[in-house]
Amino acid sequence: MTRGRKPKPTALKLVTGNPGKRAINKQEPKARGNLYDPPSWLTQDQVTAWQYAIESAPLGLLKRVDRSTLVAWVVAEDLHRQAASKLNSGAMLIKTPNGMPVQSPYLSIINKQAQIMLKAASEMGFTPASRSRVEVEDEIDHDEFFD
Repeated sequence: MTRGRKPKPTALKLVTGNPGKRAINKQEPKARGNLYDPPSWLTQDQVTAWQYAIESAPLGLLKRVDRSTLVAWVVAEDLHRQAASKLNSGAMLIKTPNGMPVQSPYLSIINKQAQIMLKAASEMGFTPASRSRVEVEDEIDHDEFFD
């Protein structure tokens, strides 16, 4: 296993102009098919989040193979929202049966789901930092990489 930074995908190198002038991997597999429809088992709230993500992502960015990453983001976003809603209607501290104050369990759910959301969002280019490295150029043959 190699240490260090994750390599930048070839498609990203092509749209950013490959400023590091590193060799382009001509053997890199290309993902096929754009991602549109959500899995049938998602809840209605999760389907709404899915549609929001698909409509908000740059056209052609998400491919069918990215489905599991988007599902992780969608489910984490839904659980995060539910836990935040419960926390907002309750207290940050609750009392145990013996009267000791402890942190609401919703806080740990919110924090864990936020971590999952941010990791998945970064992988899919949904964060400002990950988007800032992408620049679309008209000269790139988008059909080759974004069918």
